[in-house]
Amino acid sequence: MSAPRRGVTAGAGVPEAGADVAKGGGVAGGTPVLPRRGEAGEPAHAAGDAARGGAGAPRHRRRGASRGRGRRRLLVLLAAVVLGAVGLLAYAAAWYLGNVDQGPAGAQRVVTIQPGSSTGDVTAALVRDGVVGSGLAWRAYVFLHGSPAVGAGRYLLRRHEPFGAVLARLSSGPDVFAVVVSPGTTVYELEHQVATDVARWDPGAVAAALRDAPASPWAPAGTPTLDGLLGTGTYLVMPGEQPATLVAQMVARFDRQATAAGLAPAAAALGVTPYQAVVVASIVEKEGYYPKNFGGVARVVYNRLAAGMPLQMDSTVLYSLHQDGGPVTPADLAVRSPYNTYLHTGLPPTPICFPSAGALQAALHPPPGPWRYFELVSKNGTLAFETTLAQHERDVALAHQRGLP
Repeated sequence: MSAPRRGVTAGAGVPEAGADVAKGGGVAGGTPVLPRRGEAGEPAHAAGDAARGGAGAPRHRRRGASRGRGRRRLLVLLAAVVLGAVGLLAYAAAWYLGNVDQGPAGAQRVVTIQPGSSTGDVTAALVRDGVVGSGLAWRAYVFLHGSPAVGAGRYLLRRHEPFGAVLARLSSGPDVFAVVVSPGTTVYELEHQVATDVARWDPGAVAAALRDAPASPWAPAGTPTLDGLLGTGTYLVMPGEQPATLVAQMVARFDRQATAAGLAPAAAALGVTPYQAVVVASIVEKEGYYPKNFGGVARVVYNRLAAGMPLQMDSTVLYSLHQDGGPVTPADLAVRSPYNTYLHTGLPPTPICFPSAGALQAALHPPPGPWRYFELVSKNGTLAFETTLAQHERDVALAHQRGLP
């Protein structure tokens, strides 16, 4: 017998030469035969797709559709943001323009700007007085149009006035001026003060207004001056007003003050005319200086008048010299003037200043007392009141020891 061939198991069936081998299979007990790339069967990538759960082409189409929907949502969101921003800007513009235009302009307001005020201080003053409705809108407006250099002083503005008008008024400087008539001031002093306080007025016009003012109902006919007959306090001179308007306001204020004090009946109770009571009040103002002294000075004046004694008041002599305070020299005491109460008895012909309400009350309601003299005995302004000349000379010596005039 011939020997078996190498690699073939004895007894196993061997295919005949030329026999077909089944595709995709193998011989039992032998090496399997695999199809070559490109032979019948699924391509490698198709097989992989099948293993991942689906065919390749449909999967690619689903991804493209998802990206398209995302782009559409983003565009819608961007459009909404843009529309919202446009709406917000439109609202802000309408709010700003509404505040800038404000109006219609309302009641007048005098706005006071203090020295050293910042832009924020000016804004706060405008808002506080109702000229500007929104401080935020005003700050934006001056940022866009330029912040004016606002000088300290008073400005006549209107509530809810358009911002352009407010800015123009502030840029032009203060247009409301304050005139303060202090107790103890004279017409001569007031004439110069007003010409300084209201720079736009001519000093000659001020003097003429004081000279030509209507007569006060409290003064005798032909009284040459308004001294003592103008009300004290603060007056505001508005744009366009003239000196005559201010003087008329001063006269009217004194009328109210005198009526409120009961000038006419109180003077009658004292046995003097209302005008004489005002003269006494003016001396009380100058000589007493402090309210604590007013009552005693008024009583001394009335007691000396009743006794027929000269008043011997330095303040009346100084008035004739247009001086306010200071020592009185021997030469001053020799001046021939109806206001020299060292040379003449009785009251001076007119008041010597504008009295305060306290001085007027003291002149109308003096306290009881026998005093005929007084002397400054303390640097705090305290007056000592004496009944006799000896007492008075003693206090004069004490004042000299203390270094008082």
